[in-house]
Amino acid sequence: MQMKAPRDVYSVARLNSEARQLLEAGLPALWVEGELSNFSAPASGHWYFTLKDRDAQIRCAMFRNRNSAVAFRPRDGQQLMIRGRVSLYEPRGDYQLIAEAMEDAGEGALRREFERLKAKLAAEGLFSAELKRPLPTMPHRIAVVSSPTGAAVRDVLHILARRFPPAAVLVFPTPVQGAAATASIVAAIDNASARGDCDVLVLARGGGSIEDLWCFNDERVARAIRRCSMPVVTGIGHEIDFTIADFAADVRAPTPSGAAELVVPDRRNLLATLATAAARLRASVLRQVTRAQQRSNELGARLQRAHPGSRLRQQAQRLDELDMRLRRAWEASFTRAGQRLLLAQRGLDAISPLATLARGFAIITRPDGTVVQDAADVQAGDSIEARVARGTLLAQVTGTRQS
Repeated sequence: MQMKAPRDVYSVARLNSEARQLLEAGLPALWVEGELSNFSAPASGHWYFTLKDRDAQIRCAMFRNRNSAVAFRPRDGQQLMIRGRVSLYEPRGDYQLIAEAMEDAGEGALRREFERLKAKLAAEGLFSAELKRPLPTMPHRIAVVSSPTGAAVRDVLHILARRFPPAAVLVFPTPVQGAAATASIVAAIDNASARGDCDVLVLARGGGSIEDLWCFNDERVARAIRRCSMPVVTGIGHEIDFTIADFAADVRAPTPSGAAELVVPDRRNLLATLATAAARLRASVLRQVTRAQQRSNELGARLQRAHPGSRLRQQAQRLDELDMRLRRAWEASFTRAGQRLLLAQRGLDAISPLATLARGFAIITRPDGTVVQDAADVQAGDSIEARVARGTLLAQVTGTRQS
């Protein structure tokens, strides 16, 4: 008798488990679009909801670690795009979608269009770093393309006036939201470029949704920015918002206020820099003047020492000194000569016949001038002359006597 094979009987739990495994392994992660309903968010932080269209619906779960990245709060009736994996909730046997990402369906379409246009223009080189122009250091006139009634333009004008009052500002008014905004923004940029009297252009708009900012994701705006004759700075939305205009611009600022701060210097910093430079210049000039004065004094002293007049004065003083020395030497020599002469005179006087005559003696001579030295040399009757101290006596010898 043939034995029957034992039956493989599944429990409900086993069936649901294997069904879950088959669903998760058989279908990859995918995007599903539908309308949200029955949304609930219990204290656990997980989200539970139903995604439906006209013909069917599927239960969905989005756990806390995933839904924390969603930038909006879902609401019933909202058209969504969900990225997730098909699974099965085993305790109830409910077929469900485990959501990993969530986008507003309209926003998702816009983002896909944004990525498509971004890739196209990037491939053309429209966003190339080589095309980016440097901003002027101190612009004389600034063009602002923005809504004339928005908060963004007020912030921009306030910051420009506070930071750098000398810069003139020319506002080119344009709507920055809606169907007509794109063409108006392009025309404003082109008009500012054609004037040729501005140094930099600020394209500004306050924050908003992707739909609100969509006019800045237009190819025409990107090309107008690139053909603009001056550098363009964008300050569109908030720091997390990026538009095609931001990629095309020469510089992207996170906000309109940030754009205003980028295009002008801060006058306080400029004044501080100028004060520092002025102090350094004054110190440098003072050092140079001091060195020049010292050099001038040294050259003046050298010139004074080498000046002909100075040398002449020195020579004249030397001449006077030599003259005085000569005079003193002459006087000393004259004094010594006088003294010697006096001594000689005294010596002569001592041996002079005149001195002898002054003592009462006389010099006896014959008429022929010969001196009579011996009484025997004359005879009685001879004529003689006797010279005394004062005068001469004429006499005749009457006799002689030997002593």
